[in-house]
Amino acid sequence: MASLRISAVTAEHIGDRAEQQDRVALVTSPRHPQSLLALVSDGMGGRTGGRMAADQVVATATNVFGEVAERDAGSLQALLKMIAEEAHTVIRLAAISTEKEPHATFVAVILRRDSAIWAHAGDSRLYHFRRGHLLHRTEDQTYASFLRAQGREEQAREAEKKYKHMLVSALGLNRPPDLSFGEAPELEPDDAFLLCSDGLWAHFEDAELGQLLATQNPREAGAELVRQARERARGGGDNLSLAILKLEAPPAP
Repeated sequence: MASLRISAVTAEHIGDRAEQQDRVALVTSPRHPQSLLALVSDGMGGRTGGRMAADQVVATATNVFGEVAERDAGSLQALLKMIAEEAHTVIRLAAISTEKEPHATFVAVILRRDSAIWAHAGDSRLYHFRRGHLLHRTEDQTYASFLRAQGREEQAREAEKKYKHMLVSALGLNRPPDLSFGEAPELEPDDAFLLCSDGLWAHFEDAELGQLLATQNPREAGAELVRQARERARGGGDNLSLAILKLEAPPAP
């Protein structure tokens, strides 16, 4: 198959919070020709602490992706692991020096013109759709999801009410992040990826997201997702951020 073209866009909104602590980025590098790194990070741990943690995730990802080639890291998965672990270390050092408890979610994908690989910690999500149908969605690393994975459904439902935002894995906690990885080795035209914080996905069903990404270009879909999320939040919305990446067939010769 000929190489696919990538169309990408980011969007964010402060929601009804006093400060924006989400961060989103698209990163390219001569070290990774014809590749694109996209990431979303939702910072937590006090006003300045959460913002600092998410800023550090973006800064680390930009630096590592810009300086370390795939052959030097060993693999793209190893490169994503390096980004997450370095950001985690810096956030932990900042926590010691500032006596705060900053931490941040992490979801990132490296997209080539025919394949993708991603890494994830926390409850920001990655969705992979093909012509509107969901192929993959990352599993939230929350206390409720942890209980549900153990078959403790009743306790999980209770945890969703009492401890909705309690994470069992994230960058900057007092233990190393439990990173999960995934990949799509063969992409097709009209494949779409959505990376987003919980301030966005909390307002949508998977099928709604798939339909929007299948029927609109990334810029239109991003604007519509933000508009609908703000409308559905009814004045109580969290920060939200998103990145949309869509594969397109190459132009005919």
